Amino acid sequence: MSSKQTRDHIVDAADQLFYEQGFEHTSFSQIAEAVGISRGNFYYHFKTKDEILDAVINLRLSRTSSMLDNWEVEGETPADRIRSFINILLMNRDKIKRYGCPVGTLCTELAKLNHPSKGNANELFTLFRIWLRRQFELLGRLNDADELAMHLLAFSQGVATLASAFKDEEFIKSEVSRLNEWLASFENTNTIQLEVL
Repeated sequence: MSSKQTRDHIVDAADQLFYEQGFEHTSFSQIAEAVGISRGNFYYHFKTKDEILDAVINLRLSRTSSMLDNWEVEGETPADRIRSFINILLMNRDKIKRYGCPVGTLCTELAKLNHPSKGNANELFTLFRIWLRRQFELLGRLNDADELAMHLLAFSQGVATLASAFKDEEFIKSEVSRLNEWLASFENTNTIQLEVL
């Protein structure tokens, strides 16, 4: 395995462990064990856990950007693309029930720790916010596109948090259905009401 492949495996393993256990509760040895390398080999690639965290955040930013680019290509209309964002709750419902939202849990943990990388992690939400705002603008909501984007982000985070707390898959399904109805009502009437949610 090349040095780059080993490094990539370390970052992938750390990403998974940070999501499942949290950044603070994940050790060097757990990451090394997950990858199947010695601690010496591990330290060749990363000297500190903060270096790994930065690599994980960059990986997530890259994957999120690619996902949003794919939604742009796959979705014929802005509403179709927004539905892709909404339906990710369903696609990832098993993981969400167990661990919550990967973005929300990391941002919350780093904020509680007052970690220097919390701003970098928040860029994940910023990517979604900018992308959703653009979709709402394309739907004709030039004056309140950012408000709608933040509302949808907040609602989806609430669904993920409560689904994880109660381990309730039916809750995820019903709330995703409500979000899709909310979006459909906007398509049909060209008006959108925040209070519908």
